[in-house]
Amino acid sequence: MALVGVLALQGSFNEHIAALRRLGVKGVEIRKPEQLENVGSLIIPGGESTTMAKLAEYHNLFPALREFVNMGKPVWGTCAGLIFLANKAAGQKTGGQELVGGLDCTVHRNFFGSQIQSFETELSVPELASKEGGAEFYRGVFIRAPAILDVGPDVLVLADYSLSSKELDSIAALQAQNQEENAWSGKKVIVAVRQGNLLGTAFHPELTADTRWHSYFLRMINDVGEGASSSIVAVGAESQQKEQSRNDLPIFQ
Repeated sequence: MALVGVLALQGSFNEHIAALRRLGVKGVEIRKPEQLENVGSLIIPGGESTTMAKLAEYHNLFPALREFVNMGKPVWGTCAGLIFLANKAAGQKTGGQELVGGLDCTVHRNFFGSQIQSFETELSVPELASKEGGAEFYRGVFIRAPAILDVGPDVLVLADYSLSSKELDSIAALQAQNQEENAWSGKKVIVAVRQGNLLGTAFHPELTADTRWHSYFLRMINDVGEGASSSIVAVGAESQQKEQSRNDLPIFQ
């Protein structure tokens, strides 16, 4: 029986595992290339993308991650994980960072600014609501978040975000300060996409009580031919009860 892997180098991997557990599914921490052989899908969590990239390089994970993506196995990247999956990244530090690639898009790292520019907002998510039910809006938690500047023709846009005049001025000033070439200009950015076996979100669904994005990802596993009965390990009722009794996660209602 395959497992849902969660890359556990740094960042919010525990929160993703907890969200899967709330859905009755077991996630397993992945830190070494050989561990990918035991899972049929993978979540790359949010965190500090440069640190995660350095740790992934140290553990020689990039070749195995690229092979995993190229094999068509479902992979979901949130925040820093989205940066990992992008074919191109803008706003990089000097020297940049290594990418896994696969998503035909350009992601701007830390698009919204520093930690103090983190925010929450309601996102229109008609595709998510159609597949998973519930409201047509989702509370997105953006923490030092990236944004998707453009996508290729095969990429399905699942959510975008319209910027206020104040945000536009702040981003323009930040780009000028960083002396970015070909600086982005526009009034909205993309914050969630899907391309085949790949899912990317610029925000953190694992930090909310709404598990619909996790359900959507589990549905993707089934879409690529891995039936839920044979590809996902259910958590025992006792483990679920223990998790529900915990209250030590930063879950936003």
